Amino acid sequence: MPTIRTTSCRTWRTNVYFTDFSQEHIGYIDAATGKASFYKTPAPRTAPRRGTVDAQNRAWFASYRGNRIGMFDPKTQQIKEWLAPTPWSSPYDIAVDKNGEAWTGSMLTDRILRLDPKEDRFIEYMLPRSTNIRRSFVDNSTTPVTFWVGNNHGASIVKLEPLD
Repeated sequence: MPTIRTTSCRTWRTNVYFTDFSQEHIGYIDAATGKASFYKTPAPRTAPRRGTVDAQNRAWFASYRGNRIGMFDPKTQQIKEWLAPTPWSSPYDIAVDKNGEAWTGSMLTDRILRLDPKEDRFIEYMLPRSTNIRRSFVDNSTTPVTFWVGNNHGASIVKLEPLD
């Protein structure tokens, strides 16, 4: 069993998911049994961090060093990862919208990434200036959904309204 040094936790229906940044695992604690399980990320040196749980009870996470978005499905006990199209995107956080698409922001390339997991397709939105995105938020009350992030380098808030 790996030693947990740095974690980020989210709960859903009393089960717990967490990311193990240094040992590169996704952790899952089943509330009914109390059993803790650890699942190694498929790609090496991924540094999973920050995450959310979708309506299907799947845990989504950002693979900071792995340049990926990942999803753990507790039904299959499998992790699926999607490689970001631009190298060194370094996803930091992730949000999943009402359509099942996953959103993240790049810490290094000043892009917002949107993943359609059904099509295995990314859409990238280039931002007009240096941003260093950390936390991500999707507003599902709008049509289409709206993506919000803070600009760590510009002391501002970024609102993305996709036109497609």
